[in-house]
Amino acid sequence: MPIIARSIETGWSFGVVSAATFHLKSHDTATRTSNAQALALYTTRKQFVVALNGSIYFPGERFIINEQFSYSSFPDNFWGLGKRAPDTARESYKYKQYYIYLHPQLRVGRRLFLGIVHEYQRVFDVEYAKGKLFDLDNVAGRYGYHVSGLGLSFTYDTRNNAFSPDHGSMLQFWFDHFASALGSDYQYTNYVFDVRRYFRIYKKQVLALQAFGSFNSGETPLRSLAYIGGANNLRGYYAGRFRDKNAAIVQAEYRVPLFWRFGAVGFGGIGNVGPRLEDVNLKCLKYSFGGGLRVALNQAEKLNLRLDYGIANGHSSGFYLQIGEAF
Repeated sequence: MPIIARSIETGWSFGVVSAATFHLKSHDTATRTSNAQALALYTTRKQFVVALNGSIYFPGERFIINEQFSYSSFPDNFWGLGKRAPDTARESYKYKQYYIYLHPQLRVGRRLFLGIVHEYQRVFDVEYAKGKLFDLDNVAGRYGYHVSGLGLSFTYDTRNNAFSPDHGSMLQFWFDHFASALGSDYQYTNYVFDVRRYFRIYKKQVLALQAFGSFNSGETPLRSLAYIGGANNLRGYYAGRFRDKNAAIVQAEYRVPLFWRFGAVGFGGIGNVGPRLEDVNLKCLKYSFGGGLRVALNQAEKLNLRLDYGIANGHSSGFYLQIGEAF
C-alpha cells in the first residue's frame, strides 16, 4: 500500500510498503507471529531508502531469524562527537550505504536462545565540508569504507507478542567483531545489551520499560558510532544529535487503550554518550519526553500505526509517524 511517514531526520516520507504477518505452520498459536516488510521511501529532504526486514519464528520457536537488508542515499546532519557538541556546530553531509544484518537464533532452553550475528556495511560517496568537524574530530570512515563483522548473541525472551507485548521480558546481549580477515577496513568490536520489561497495569493498560546500551572498542567508523535520538530512542532528539563510541539510555512508555482501534501513550527517557565507558554518566545528561496516539492496523496481531510528539531538553522536538512500537 502507499505510505506516508514522518520523523525529525527525514521530514515527510512518501513511498510504498508491503507487510506480511504469518505463521509458518497454520494454526500454530503457541508460536509468535512472523513478520516481513519491504519498503521504498523518498523524503522531502531528498533522502531515498529501500529496505527489506523481518523476523521469522519457526514452529515451536526452535529457530528464529531476524534480518535486514537496505540501501540508502541520505543527506544527514553532524554536530561533532561527544555529549557537549553544541547546537550551533551542525554541519550537513551526504552518504550512500548498503547494509546487511543477519541474526539467526537457536533455542537452547525454555525461552533461551543462542545466536550468530553478522553485520555488513559499505559506506561510499561521502560528501562533507573539508577542514571542519569531520576532519577536526578525525572521524574514522569519513572517506567511505567497508566493514564486516561476526559475533554471538544470548537472548532470554518471554514476551507474548512480537509487535506490542503486554507482559513478559526480553534480555539480550550480543557482540559483533569487525576484522580485516572478514573484509573490514576497520577493526573494532561492538557490544550491545537490550533489556525490556512489560507490565499489565489496569484494564489492558501497559507499562513498557527499556534499558539499552551500545559500546565500542577499537577504531569505530562513522555509521557504527553509538548515538541517541530517533524514532525509537529518546524521541525528540535528531538521530545522531549526540554521537560517540559509547551510549546508554533508559526509557519508559505507558500505553492506554481508548476506544475501538485507538490508544494513547506517554513516554520519557534519559541517556548519554561518551568516548569511554566511564564517560557515559550523569554529567550533561540528555532526556526527552512526549506522548502520542495509536491506531491498530491489525487488532489481532497488535500492529499499530503510531503518531508521537517528542520533546528533547532544549535541543529539538518533532512528530513521528511510524508503523510499530518504539520498543
